[in-house]
Amino acid sequence: MPTPRHGAFTGAIATPHAAATDAAVAAYRDGGTAIDAAIAAAAVLTVVYPHNVALGGDLIAVVRTPDGTVRHVNASGWAGAATDVAAMQAEHGAALPDRGADTVTVPGGVRGWEALRGFGSRLPWERLLRPAEKAARDGVPVPASLHAHLVDPENADLHGSADFERVFRPGGRELRLGDRLRQPALAETFAALAKGGPDEFYTGGLAARTVEYLRSRGSVLDAADFAEFHPEVGDPVSVDFRGLTVSTSPPNTQGFVMLRALRAIDELGIDAPLADGLGTLMRMFHHGNRLRSDHLADPRYATVDVAALVNDDLRAATSLVDAATALSVPRGDTVGIAAADGDGMAVSLIQSVFHAFGSGLVDPRTGILFHDRGTSFSLRPGSPNLLAPRKRPVHTLMPMIVTERGELRQVLATMGGQGQPQILTQVFLRMLAGASAADAVAAPRAIVGRQMLGGTEDTVVVESDADGEALAALRASGLSVDEVPPHTEGLGQANAVTADSSGQLTAAADPRADGSAIVAHYARHQRPPLVGQ
Repeated sequence: MPTPRHGAFTGAIATPHAAATDAAVAAYRDGGTAIDAAIAAAAVLTVVYPHNVALGGDLIAVVRTPDGTVRHVNASGWAGAATDVAAMQAEHGAALPDRGADTVTVPGGVRGWEALRGFGSRLPWERLLRPAEKAARDGVPVPASLHAHLVDPENADLHGSADFERVFRPGGRELRLGDRLRQPALAETFAALAKGGPDEFYTGGLAARTVEYLRSRGSVLDAADFAEFHPEVGDPVSVDFRGLTVSTSPPNTQGFVMLRALRAIDELGIDAPLADGLGTLMRMFHHGNRLRSDHLADPRYATVDVAALVNDDLRAATSLVDAATALSVPRGDTVGIAAADGDGMAVSLIQSVFHAFGSGLVDPRTGILFHDRGTSFSLRPGSPNLLAPRKRPVHTLMPMIVTERGELRQVLATMGGQGQPQILTQVFLRMLAGASAADAVAAPRAIVGRQMLGGTEDTVVVESDADGEALAALRASGLSVDEVPPHTEGLGQANAVTADSSGQLTAAADPRADGSAIVAHYARHQRPPLVGQ
């Protein structure tokens, strides 16, 4: 991309669907900031990528403001105040199900958009939602990723659900690739949300309808659970790595797993972590995964010592246990948006429904699909992540921003469930080694853990075009190695925006998705004022 012209405004965006990228570019054109662009894109994604994101889902973000401050927004929702863990244990046994009303926590995403606007928005709320409303009303062609999940046998449990089939199997026929997906009820919801603002979703008519619908399906969530929910805004967790500051989200998210791995690369002297050191790196993540399972929780309910987790004994290898095959793995779960502008605003925004199509519940009157984030709670007595009233579950979502002495260098965001720390680390390391943003997000990856159907805690899934030294290192690691084709979606859809020392921005979208990345330049004249000014 050319160097920004003097007096021009520059905006960069990368998303997993071209329609979302187009909405973000239009927001820049109309005078919006990176925050505006990211929200407009996220709203469109709830329409065009419903297997990964919906209005009824959560949001986690990290923001860099023009003064160099980096902050995080945790808009992950909580369980209902009337939650009865003993009743859930009696009904479900050792673990919550993957679908259904018992897995729905308060969706935090819309409040998350509101919190993000507080960092610097120039466009009206209704303007940000307009492209999503139009997409839902006019319909959009079914993209490759959505089609793949509609025909995936793993999601066959949703067939026969009237609410789900009304949207995704109209007339009893599976939507085919390129078919028009129309969601008129969702369009009306966006119109109501645009008029009433975020409060409409949590205290207004939409909130009342949502509570009515969820309770009709067996949920304990009530009006107060929605009305009293607010996101957490605070400092991220960070490590210094080779002159850079890497920032991500704190608990209840898994960001510490990435920070621990970066520390290990330096302190253990892993010289080629993506080549002959890849086996060692995967063992670091293998142990990090175990720490996540044993210690991560909502810090409002349990003590989670992030410093201790990041600084855990790097030479303490987790034993291989050859765990039982995972019956369900959340693959189509999340969208990651990377945005930055020439004024120094940047945001890594992650939004999710967890498993593909979340809980499977779709309100026919509002068109809102609800996530299943609550399935991440434990029902095991003594677990720090034990289900409890108003508690937030463990979250896989983790955004990432990299700075150098306060100046922006990278904005990274990915889907990928439990593998997100591993994906982000590998993309980041490739960029540090000199790869372009486009080459870094397209390069082969490896992920250890329950990433693909049939995998175990000890399985490393690796794309078959990986470097020969890397494949050999994995086979020598003691972990079970499962090779998959290049650009397998289950290994994540990463998006990136980078800034060099002159401030020039580049953007790249992952070929594993249906996305695009653009850096656009517009004249600065007649830009709207920041919200609140």
